[in-house]
Amino acid sequence: MSKNILIAYFTHSGNTGIIANLIHNIVGGITFEVQPEVSYSNSYNMVVEQAKKEIKAGYKPVLKTNLDSIEVYDTVFVGSPNWWSTIAPPIATFLSDHDWSGKTIVPFCTHGGGGQAQVIKDIAKLCPGAAVLDGFDVYGSGSAGDTQAQISAWLHKISVI
Repeated sequence: MSKNILIAYFTHSGNTGIIANLIHNIVGGITFEVQPEVSYSNSYNMVVEQAKKEIKAGYKPVLKTNLDSIEVYDTVFVGSPNWWSTIAPPIATFLSDHDWSGKTIVPFCTHGGGGQAQVIKDIAKLCPGAAVLDGFDVYGSGSAGDTQAQISAWLHKISVI
C-alpha cells in the first residue's frame, strides 16, 4: 500500500467524519475535511431543501479551504453523505478542482437508508483518468455494528490493505 494516502471527506452531521477517522486508523495517511465557505444550516429541514436545490442545479459551492496540489497522493479516499442519491455539493466542488489522472480513488459514503445510490458512480464521473475502486457505505455513523471490522473487511476485499 502506498504511503501517500489522502482521506478527503465532507461531513454535515459528523457521520462521514467518523467513518473517515475509522479509515484513517487502519490505513494512515492525511485527513482533509472539505468545507464549504458558507456552512450549511444545522436545521435538518433547511439543509434538506438547500441540498435538493443545489443538486438539482448542479451547484458547486466555493470551498473554505482546498488543497494546493494532490500530486503527492497516489490513493485518495473520498467520503460524502448520500444527499438525494448523490454526493454532497462540496465534494463535487473538491473533485472538480483537481486532476485525478493516475490516482486510485476509494469512495465511501454514509446514508440514512439510501445506500450508495449514485454516490460511487458520481464520484467516478468527476475523476476521469483515475482507477475507482468499489465503495463502502454505512448507515449513519455505523454505531449499530462493528463498523471498524466492516471497514477492514472492505479494505481487504478491494486490496487496499
